Amino acid sequence: MRSTTNIPVISIAYHTGYGHTGVLAEAVRDGAVRAGAVTHLIKVDEITHEQWSILDSSDAIIFGSPTYMGTASGAFHAFGEATSKRFISGQWHDKIAGGFTNSGSKSGDKLHTLQFFTVLAAQLGMVWVPLGLPPGWNTSQGSENDLNRLGFSLGAAAQSPADLGADAVHKADIATAEHLGHRIAHIAATFVAGRTVAG
Repeated sequence: MRSTTNIPVISIAYHTGYGHTGVLAEAVRDGAVRAGAVTHLIKVDEITHEQWSILDSSDAIIFGSPTYMGTASGAFHAFGEATSKRFISGQWHDKIAGGFTNSGSKSGDKLHTLQFFTVLAAQLGMVWVPLGLPPGWNTSQGSENDLNRLGFSLGAAAQSPADLGADAVHKADIATAEHLGHRIAHIAATFVAGRTVAG
């Protein structure tokens, strides 16, 4: 069962290779919690039967993966393929979806990872929520500390130096991920309330 109150249940299903994407996953969670959601962090490369059940009962699922060679990691692709049972049963139909990613360079073909997430969500019948922020750092008055400093729309995107650890994730990218979690929690709460009214 999904939430039977107006408090949405949100799961962040993610893979992190070197810890950077894990920092973003925690930021997404923090934003969702700040908006009043019940949240679950689920590492897709360690997923258990119980965690699949948590995903099935969530109102929203937010996908996260590093971008490797222009797409989501192999571990996340394996998770995506494993959702085929939900595709067949329609179990994730009308759940809210969103996504985030990180790579070592400013672009790094991160858009392709976010597009992969949207196609996966669409095949599962989910409702995609974009980042909902204008691009930052795109004028002479802008700053690398702006929200959405990399200018992505489909989801939250981050850039972390490939030779530095997870503590090097940019503060603006963390704040952007928090915004994504907060936004999706608000939208999921609206859907939950509407479902309650509609019966």
